[in-house]
Amino acid sequence: MPKNLFDTKKIVDLGDLMSIGKIRIRILIVLLLLLLLLTACGKQSLFPVSRVIDGDTIEVWIGSSKEKVRLIGVDTPETKAPQEPVEPYGPEAALFTKKLVEGKSVRLEFDVQERDKYGRILAYVYLPDGTFVNAELLRKGYAKVLTIPPNVKYVDFFIKLERKAREEGRGMWALKAEN
Repeated sequence: MPKNLFDTKKIVDLGDLMSIGKIRIRILIVLLLLLLLLTACGKQSLFPVSRVIDGDTIEVWIGSSKEKVRLIGVDTPETKAPQEPVEPYGPEAALFTKKLVEGKSVRLEFDVQERDKYGRILAYVYLPDGTFVNAELLRKGYAKVLTIPPNVKYVDFFIKLERKAREEGRGMWALKAEN
């Protein structure tokens, strides 16, 4: 017990404790700010789908403008090609994509090239629940694999999905088996 309340040794110890407390608070604040920064960087932007153009092309809002997005690695039968007839299973593929993404927001993942020669954004498309739209088209038989290097990130996965859909006669592959 100190001999008097103004014992300088005890005051210094109390000051040391306060300094240590302040340092701990500062470290805690820095760690919280770092955590917030990392969390913000990890968030993926979602873009509202304004319309479905066909089975493998959608239009999304990016800021205040609409941008066409061509799904990478997949090719659905044509429904909108100029001077070309509608291909078998094209309307079904477009309807599947429409039901999957219309009125929802999507996350876009890019590969090597950002745009194609027509100015469309090239992307892998995901729903907020994690559904990989490009893969679903292949898995359900609404698309076939279309590989255009250098955008080949998921080509092996896509080939497996298409092969399985074909073997099981899903979607357009049922039509091929009938003919």
